[in-house]
Amino acid sequence: MRWTLLAIAALGLGLMSVAHVAASNKAADITANGTYLEARTCDVWTGPCFANADFNIGGKQGVMAWRIDKGQAGDVSLDGLSVVAVISAANTIGLEQRSPAKAVIIVDSRATNAQRDALVRFVQQQGGHLVANVVKVHAQPIKIDGCPCKFNACFEVDATVAKLKTRCLDAEHDKVCGNEYAFYPPMANNVKVLPAGVVTQSFRGQGLGETWTDSDRRAGYVGSFQVK
Repeated sequence: MRWTLLAIAALGLGLMSVAHVAASNKAADITANGTYLEARTCDVWTGPCFANADFNIGGKQGVMAWRIDKGQAGDVSLDGLSVVAVISAANTIGLEQRSPAKAVIIVDSRATNAQRDALVRFVQQQGGHLVANVVKVHAQPIKIDGCPCKFNACFEVDATVAKLKTRCLDAEHDKVCGNEYAFYPPMANNVKVLPAGVVTQSFRGQGLGETWTDSDRRAGYVGSFQVK
């Protein structure tokens, strides 16, 4: 009888564990939409000849930024919050990565602990292998603002330790070889974007073992994201 009771108890604990995992998985489901922009340290709107010259020399660093208009992670609201990921990769981002990239995630300082955890999960879901290895999480004030321009590609990100400013591309002014197109895909999933010029981008934080400032490149994407 004692063994029967123990077996029933163990079965009950097992069912509780399964229920807990199911509840955790459900809580991890994230829906969100809003503004997305990114930049890396090589041109993304370029011709193959220029891109080939940059292979494994430039483009190993990048910044991704999300401004969430409406978002939900289980019962945790993400409305109005922003998050930024800073990437340092082994080789040019957009090629097959030979080893895991390192990432620093900057979460909105207004977020609660639950919201911060959800923002980190959100970035890892959207950034895939580029943000699988998170070495540090910063909590900083984040501002992501846009200004009117022809293609809605003028945005500015100020995440204290990471900054990014973009502009619209001009088909004539920004043409070099005449064979430019969006050579590299965006770094994040579930985005709808246009190539943009990068006025400046920088990272001055800790965790990656490096900092950088880069400017005046055809190196960005600006648009929107939607995660259902």
